[in-house]
Amino acid sequence: MRKAMAPLLVTVVVLYSAQQLLTPVLAPLARQLRLTETQLGLVITIAAAALTVASPLWGSALRVIGLRAVLLAGLALATLGLAGFAAVATFGLDGAMSPTAVFTLMLLTRSLIFGVGLAALPVAALAVAATSTAGDAERTRATGLVGAAQGVSLVLGPAGGGALAVVSLLLPLYLAPVLAALLMVWVLVAVRGVRAEPADRPHGGGRVRPWDARLWPWFATGFFLYLSLGLVQVIIGFLIADRLRLDPQDTAGAVGIALFTAGLVIVGVQGALVPALRWSALRLLRTGTPIAGAAFVLLAFAQNLFLIAVAFAVLALGLGLAFPGFTAAPTLLVGPEQQGTISGLVNATIGATFIVGPLLSTALYEIRPEIPILAALAASLAALALVWLSPAARHIQAPVPERL
Repeated sequence: MRKAMAPLLVTVVVLYSAQQLLTPVLAPLARQLRLTETQLGLVITIAAAALTVASPLWGSALRVIGLRAVLLAGLALATLGLAGFAAVATFGLDGAMSPTAVFTLMLLTRSLIFGVGLAALPVAALAVAATSTAGDAERTRATGLVGAAQGVSLVLGPAGGGALAVVSLLLPLYLAPVLAALLMVWVLVAVRGVRAEPADRPHGGGRVRPWDARLWPWFATGFFLYLSLGLVQVIIGFLIADRLRLDPQDTAGAVGIALFTAGLVIVGVQGALVPALRWSALRLLRTGTPIAGAAFVLLAFAQNLFLIAVAFAVLALGLGLAFPGFTAAPTLLVGPEQQGTISGLVNATIGATFIVGPLLSTALYEIRPEIPILAALAASLAALALVWLSPAARHIQAPVPERL
């Protein structure tokens, strides 16, 4: 399992870190470019829509063109999107573009092109994690490592982005496409002989019905969990700036501190705690979801950077436990020949939450800053109800069916 997963985990860490370099600067950059909170939410929402639509397509492409080609195609699009985003921001700050033109081109580069490219990586990694493992505990551990790789990016990316932003808000934007381009070269050299599905896959084995009674409750649970994160993630820059009354540079640094703290926790949870516990997917969900709910309560009342950082650390603990449970649960209900399709659907579910979350949270934030946090709490409670009350829970331990 380790040999198969290692190159995929490195790929996820580097590209997601490149993406997270931008997180501390998005809110202050948007204000300098004279974009509204809602426009920034739309940029992220359209990116999530592109990722959601592309994820099942990448899952199908794994069966047709293979793992290496999927990774290279995704990285090429990601590099193009990040480079275009940096160029648009530069021209916008120089006054060479109107705010309307900047917003339109950001939708094309950062949202559509980058969103489609980014989708390829977690789909590939989750498919390899599923096909290289067997059983609940081992599957959950492997999917947890994919989450831990994304968590490492929450440590490296925001910390690096916040540090670079002290010099210039544009430096993180310039570094991100360079990292993506270097990653393409590394994939050409390092990713060989790794398969995303068994060589003896039966014909037609990729068909999966996401509305199957055993599957949809887990997709719904994952949707609510990631929605709760999406509702607070995009407004963190505005929340810190407004509650602490900081300028753009200080805001970027403070956001970097909060996300760095959360990243450290999620790496420790998914990279060490989840493998050590060897809990079932269901137990991880039932334990982590209420912890995440408690974090939203704390965040609603936090009025200084220390408490905001603590709230995000508690959130990282809860979601760090719950996310591997969600990503593992549906993979336990299909055969190995269907894991590419399932991975695409899991990633599409995650992407769908960021269609709704950023746009909704920024619109709610303009009404009152506490409302998106309360909405996140409601989403976590909906997920908690599903993992305790849904009759689909008993199917996780059931024998793997031949076909759904």
